Amino acid sequence: MTAFSKPLARHETGIPGLVLFDLPVHGDNRGWFKENWQREKMTALGLPDFGPVQNNISFNDAVGTTRGIHAEPWDKWVSVATGRIFGAWVDLREGPTFGAVFTAEIDPSTAIFVPRGVGNAYQTLAPDTAYTYLVNDHWSPTTAYTFLNLADETVAIPWPIPLADVEISAKDLAHPRLADVTPMAPPKTLVIGANGQLGRALRAEFGDAAHLEYAGRDELDLTSSHLATARRWRDYGTIVNAAAYTAVDLAETVQGREDAWAANATAVAALARIAAENGITLVHVSSDYVFDGTQPGAYREDAGIRPLGVYGQSKAAGDLAAATVPQHYIVRTSWVIGDGKNFVRTMQSLAARGIDPNVVDDQIGRLTFTDDIARGIRHLLEGRAPFGVYNLTGGGAPTSWADIARAVFAAGGHDPARVTGVSTDEYFAAATGPVAPRPRNSMLDLAKIEATGFAPRDAAAALRDHLAAGSPVTGGTEPS
Repeated sequence: MTAFSKPLARHETGIPGLVLFDLPVHGDNRGWFKENWQREKMTALGLPDFGPVQNNISFNDAVGTTRGIHAEPWDKWVSVATGRIFGAWVDLREGPTFGAVFTAEIDPSTAIFVPRGVGNAYQTLAPDTAYTYLVNDHWSPTTAYTFLNLADETVAIPWPIPLADVEISAKDLAHPRLADVTPMAPPKTLVIGANGQLGRALRAEFGDAAHLEYAGRDELDLTSSHLATARRWRDYGTIVNAAAYTAVDLAETVQGREDAWAANATAVAALARIAAENGITLVHVSSDYVFDGTQPGAYREDAGIRPLGVYGQSKAAGDLAAATVPQHYIVRTSWVIGDGKNFVRTMQSLAARGIDPNVVDDQIGRLTFTDDIARGIRHLLEGRAPFGVYNLTGGGAPTSWADIARAVFAAGGHDPARVTGVSTDEYFAAATGPVAPRPRNSMLDLAKIEATGFAPRDAAAALRDHLAAGSPVTGGTEPS
């Protein structure tokens, strides 16, 4: 008997992401009515806004009809239009809850959200039962499913009607036991800009599991008009965008302006559209250059953006595009040092060659190493931190570029007094090419990401560790 007038409520099940809901059903002498799917109310209770695209109904004539156990690579909202079922759900995803079971009776006053990779099965307890489900991907004959035998002794589902006495398809009877099931892999994660300094750090942090994909410019052209069809995007759960145009001064030229906007804004807008349409989490790496550096103290995530030059303007535009994705992390960083040409290597090279540099001392900030950015991105994703903007830099006291140069000289056994501090204006006074304006204050407030449990490394300690580990002293770039 359907229960009437229950309040809308959610109940956790013990299987991560599998959530049972009570649905209000309003009945009288004519029958009953319910809101089977009400996006606003249900997402307010924590149901993922999973974007259903297809509605299916399975009608069953007889009591005891039994179907499953099938795990599909999409999410489902399962309910009963008429009748009653005994439902069984088994976690068939990779991970510590593989094989976990949840069972419940479902009638029109109940529904359950079944996340991707959780096996779904049911047995009808009333004649003329209509089992309905909304799914967030279109069915395809080439889709890879994961199956489990209904009679598997390991999960030992307590079917109300013995399986020997019910209608089951021959195909369902032939599914493997749990010991022979290949777990469903997580949705794919795509790292874009994989050949750059941050991209290489992300590969080192995340590894090379089968569901991880790394793409450089040659593998994925973000400016292509065919980007929307370059992948089967429904197979992806996360995109990490580590690609960017970072030639700050060249961005002030005619060609550089076009290139900066293409990579930092137009490409991000295209990725944002793809992520929003396919329910993908977009991680986008931003910059302190979205600020003008005139504010006293550290910039919080909600500070007003006021970029000074073309590079900062294009990055700010990319941030705005990324923020349109319902599931987004915008990771704002500064003074990045990674595996490749960077300020630290330049100072090592100058020190070793006996060159005494002039280094700007009126730009204040903190170094951020790419392995720490990668670690922070992984923390946000795996910890399921609230979506939004997060500052992520090295921790500790602020320094100038001249301070950092002196620390590099000293660590190499050279006299730090060989470094002369100069103003930004003095440093660039003799420049013959374009010079981009720089924020004088690049300090970013870290309280928000620290509140998620992430501990940024002290920037000075990280620099010492970096230098102690040994770094080649060839090549390099000037401070930006």
